[in-house]
Amino acid sequence: MRQSYLKNAVILTGTGILLRAAGMFFRIYIAGKIGAQGMGVYQLVYTVYSMAITAATAGLSVAATRLTAEITAAGRQAGVRQAMRATLTLGGVLGCTASVCQYFGAHAAAEMWLHDARAELPLKILAPSLPFMAVSACLRGFFMARRNVVPNSRAQIMEQCVRIGAVALMIGKAVPRGIEAACAAVVLGNTVSEASSWVYMEWCYRKELRQLPASDGCTEQGIGRRLRDIMAPIAANQYLTSVLRTVENVMVPDCLAMYTHSREKALSQYGSLKGMAMPVIFFPFSLLSTLSTLLMPEIAEAHTRKNEVQLRRLIARVLLITCVLAVPAGGLFTVFSEQLGLILYNSKEIGGYLRFLGPLMPFMYLESMVDGILKGLGEQLASFRYSVIDSVLRIGMIAVLLPRFGMAGFLFVMLVSNLLTSSLNFFRLLRTAQMRPDWVRWGVKPVASFLFAAAAYRFVLLPLVSTAGFSLLTGTLIGAAFTAGVYFLMVYLTGCAEPKNFF
Repeated sequence: MRQSYLKNAVILTGTGILLRAAGMFFRIYIAGKIGAQGMGVYQLVYTVYSMAITAATAGLSVAATRLTAEITAAGRQAGVRQAMRATLTLGGVLGCTASVCQYFGAHAAAEMWLHDARAELPLKILAPSLPFMAVSACLRGFFMARRNVVPNSRAQIMEQCVRIGAVALMIGKAVPRGIEAACAAVVLGNTVSEASSWVYMEWCYRKELRQLPASDGCTEQGIGRRLRDIMAPIAANQYLTSVLRTVENVMVPDCLAMYTHSREKALSQYGSLKGMAMPVIFFPFSLLSTLSTLLMPEIAEAHTRKNEVQLRRLIARVLLITCVLAVPAGGLFTVFSEQLGLILYNSKEIGGYLRFLGPLMPFMYLESMVDGILKGLGEQLASFRYSVIDSVLRIGMIAVLLPRFGMAGFLFVMLVSNLLTSSLNFFRLLRTAQMRPDWVRWGVKPVASFLFAAAAYRFVLLPLVSTAGFSLLTGTLIGAAFTAGVYFLMVYLTGCAEPKNFF
């Protein structure tokens, strides 16, 4: 089991880093082609598309993972076929329904919601991808429950390669025709890549089924009811929060325009933050997303078997790793924010966003990890309540603050939102698992270690780098590597964490 876990962790970590790096540089490439305003339109399109994705896929991957894990743990592997047949059928129905709604509602969404007619064509092009995404979500959940992450990793790599290749072929001819054509070229690559990914995963699924025993003639009882019980709270949560997020994302450019008195400038600011700075902020999450992906079957199995000791040990380990990795990630983005903005986008504005968001990164990452644990413990309703509270608060603050303070107001909204949701989810997890927080290991030691590392860089290395005449990129890489090295040395020396804690 441990060898399987380590193998899956290595595969997923490598895949995650590769994909996020490719995705981040792909975003940088697109931004260079279509500009900040084009990225703003691109983000608006994804506002509606994200809601359609939620309608098509909400709860499917979790349901496939939990059903497969639970039936396997009960020793009824023949029932896995029936469970997956029901899940895949539901995924196909949801995906096709969402696709039809998005295609025929694209005009109304562009005109009435987004207030930008340029979004209509990209929305129509994206619609056919939804059925592929829904079925693929079911298959991903199945492979995770089977502890076989190779098909998921390969499919994601294939998807990213196809997307980048397709966009690279088309965007050169599309850009001279305007922002609408450029966005259409980008999203067409997305649709083609989703279809190719599904073809590969379906092939792998058929191969995996051969390893399962054939049906013994017995019908697995309660599949439909169990599927409903797992999906209903997750789907309700995601549907409502998706609608609220869509309202929020549509409001932001409109409210920014009230402050800037320019729709184009508002779209540029919105595109710079959401389409350019945020993908960079979440790039380091690759290391933690491995844990999040591997977490669900482990939590589901421990919870199903009522192994409280193993459950608490797993949760404590995940929280420690999250804090130990998230603190330096946020710290490095804060310390080197200006350099990163110039290196990646040649923009001091992006650097300013990174400087503000850096200290929030540990809270963002912690929220994502804890949310995954809570779902594995069956606490979907709690996550649902907190998400609704957060969304309603954000919408109210956006309506009040953005027309008066512009982007500064929106950054304040993000600050309050991330602190609130991460705190609510964190303390809910502690109550549910009946755990006491280890503030010293999870918070004090990582923060103190990074402050020491940052001071060592500032007073020891920086004067040497400044006088050595290194380029901006070289100096930044040396500085970041030095700071990270000192940090992990301090984490080890203070007894906060050792290499064995990560494996």
